[in-house]
Amino acid sequence: MNWENLDRAFNPKTVAVVGAKKLNDYMWLRAVQPLNGKVYSVNIDKSEIPGIEALGFKNYLSLMDIPEPVDYVICSVPREISPLIVRDCIKKQVGGVTLFTSGFAETGTPEGIKLQKQILEMAKEADLNLIGPNCMGIFNPRVGLRNFPNLYAGEGGPFGVISQSGTHCINISVLANIHGLKVSKAVSYGNAIILDSCDYLEYLLNDQQTEIIGMYIEGIRKGPRFLEILREAAAKKPVIIWKGGQTEAGTRATSSHTGSMAESMVIWESLIKQVGAIRVDNLEEMVDVAKGFACTKPISGKRVGLLSMTGGQSVVITDAFARAGFEVPLLTDVTYNKLASFFNIVGGSYKNPIDMGSNWTAGPEALHILDLLEEDANIDNIVLEFNTNFLKRHFGSQPEFYNRLFEIIFEFKEKTRKPFLVVTPASFQDGELDEVRNSLLKGGLVSYPSFDRGANALRKMSECHVQGR
Repeated sequence: MNWENLDRAFNPKTVAVVGAKKLNDYMWLRAVQPLNGKVYSVNIDKSEIPGIEALGFKNYLSLMDIPEPVDYVICSVPREISPLIVRDCIKKQVGGVTLFTSGFAETGTPEGIKLQKQILEMAKEADLNLIGPNCMGIFNPRVGLRNFPNLYAGEGGPFGVISQSGTHCINISVLANIHGLKVSKAVSYGNAIILDSCDYLEYLLNDQQTEIIGMYIEGIRKGPRFLEILREAAAKKPVIIWKGGQTEAGTRATSSHTGSMAESMVIWESLIKQVGAIRVDNLEEMVDVAKGFACTKPISGKRVGLLSMTGGQSVVITDAFARAGFEVPLLTDVTYNKLASFFNIVGGSYKNPIDMGSNWTAGPEALHILDLLEEDANIDNIVLEFNTNFLKRHFGSQPEFYNRLFEIIFEFKEKTRKPFLVVTPASFQDGELDEVRNSLLKGGLVSYPSFDRGANALRKMSECHVQGR
């Protein structure tokens, strides 16, 4: 493993796209167009060159003709041509190459298996950082390196993504960004014939821009090393694992997708629990947990203080967090005595959960109630329901009311030492609900669309073994 060269591939100053074609609208050239560096095209098809040059890229007939070192190569050629490109990458001493090309061992055909073995032997002998084949490669928004044209560029975040699937790599990156969590670096690695999940995990473990790691894995080839690196990584950063192929039918599908031999879920569950990583089972759960780590204080206990806006919601929020393994304890006598001095119990209740009712205003009472939960020795975590239906019914659409309400919530978020989540349940007015969620997002607050998703995310975060988390 050449770590210096792999870092060149993740942070390239020069990129070469081999085999760009009009058929997919020159996808790879458009994907790397924002690069903070130079992008070259390599293509021998004369019919493609005018379209390439019209996009503003210089085309060469060979990788060897590019008159400067190349840090990263994206290869999108027919599988029969791929050994020739790998050969040129070795001669050119590139930092790394992504083989988008598919049709190798995952097909189960003699031709595909033979070609994969050929490029494997070439890359292994030359110590070439080969990503794939059958993958989308690297996404680093900070340097403008994208693995799909519609992804963002220019600003990165703390979330590192490692995915055996190209689709999941892109979808995780997109959904996380919608929820305000940007990617530090991401990689889709497909058949993983040279670099495997443990190599990318070790790279992101040592990457200072990555604070949280999410992984989608179908199978592993270097079991003992993966366990060793995963144990080390999970002790230093939250590692969230989504395992593909959890059923017999799903296991069959992984073989034809990336040629993976999927291990049983019993083994995976034991492994994940043993090292202190976090298991999730779908895209939404992955992002729910990752954004929670990015935006909340470290979790130190399982006792929650719950604030709802109506009596019915106070019941179901309690059920959701209790089902997830949290305690909903009584508050301290000190807190109850303070609440009794101002809380209006007509249409409300100040036990735990606290049914705010008419007490939920944009005045000092709301912040005071939050402060009391912050000070309460029986509470480790605080969860607030933001119910747009209730607020609209009682306060209409007064912009000044909502602005002040957000100020109160953001003020509390900044000063609290406890994990603080907001749940924004379904509304009659989806547009208004989107505005609320966007406003919370701008203030750096985690919000969840249901009590169950909020409770599940908090439970998953509590399983993290990272010191200080």
